[in-house]
Amino acid sequence: MNIGTGSAERQVYIGGEYVPENEARVSIFDHAVLYGDAVFDTACAWGGKVFKLDEHIDRLFESAHALKIEIPLDKAGVREVVLEIMRRNKLESAYIKIIVTRGVGRMPLMSPYNCEPNLIAFAIPYLSLIDSGVQQEGIRAGISSMRRIPSESLDAKIKCCNYLNHILMRMEANEAGLDEAIELDIGGYVAEAPGYNVFIAKQGVLYTPGENILVGVTRQTVMELAAAAGMETVVGRLTAFDLYNADEVFLTSTAGGIFAVRELDGRQIGGGKPGPITQLLNQRYTELLESGEQSTPVHPPADA
Repeated sequence: MNIGTGSAERQVYIGGEYVPENEARVSIFDHAVLYGDAVFDTACAWGGKVFKLDEHIDRLFESAHALKIEIPLDKAGVREVVLEIMRRNKLESAYIKIIVTRGVGRMPLMSPYNCEPNLIAFAIPYLSLIDSGVQQEGIRAGISSMRRIPSESLDAKIKCCNYLNHILMRMEANEAGLDEAIELDIGGYVAEAPGYNVFIAKQGVLYTPGENILVGVTRQTVMELAAAAGMETVVGRLTAFDLYNADEVFLTSTAGGIFAVRELDGRQIGGGKPGPITQLLNQRYTELLESGEQSTPVHPPADA
C-alpha cells in the first residue's frame, strides 16, 4: 500500500483538490499538527457500497460543530468526495477516513480564530484491525492502569484527532503481552477500548456502557441486529467485575467488526472462545455488509 511513502497512483482529496498521494501536503502550521485540533470519521466500503455513509457524515458534522470547526463542504459535498475517492482509486471494498482540521491561522499560536479549515479524505484497500485468527479465537485484554479522559473535560462523543489517551493505554497493554486494553472512566466504570465499544452478554441479554464513550456506528448497528434477533440490550454502567463474570465479552468498531475477548486480566471469559451471541451477531453484521441494504453505492445505477 506504500502507506507513509506516498503513492503516485493513489488519489486523495485535500484542500479542495484530488491529488496523487505523494503530492498531498498539510502545513506544519495547521492546528491538527500543532495541537491535534481536528475531527475525523472512519467508514468502510464492501462490494462497491459504503456502509452507513450518511451516519458517518452526520457524526463528522456533529463533532465539527461541537468544536466550532466549519467544514468547507456541505454533507452532500462530503458524501460525493468519499464516493469519488472510491471511484478514482477503483476500489470496491475499502477503509475510508475523512478528516477536518481547524486549519492554519494567522500566527502559529493556539488561538482557534481566523483559521481556514481543511478537508482531507482517503480510501485504501479494505483492511481490518483484526485477522481471521482473532475472529476464531478472540483476544486477550487487560484493564488499563490509566483512565479515560472524562466527558467533563472533553466530550467523548466528539471524534477528535487527539487519541493520545487511547494510544498510551494500547501501548501499555501491548507491552504487557496483551492484544488490547479496556478503559475505565475516573469513577471506575467501563468506558470503551481504544477505538472500540464494549459489550457483554449475560444470560441472553446484552449490556453496553452509555457514558464516556464514542457513540459508535457499529455499536448502534449491533444493537439493531440484536433487537432483530429478539435480544434485549441494556445501556448502563458496567464494572470490571461484570466483565470478568460475563458469559461473553466482545468489542465493536468499523475497522474491526465484532470480535470476542476470551481473556481479561488473566481470567477466562465464559468458555474462553467466541460465544454463540458474538458469533451470531458477527454473522448478521457480515451479512448486512454484503447485502448492501444500509449502504451507499459507489457507482450510480446504469439507468440513473
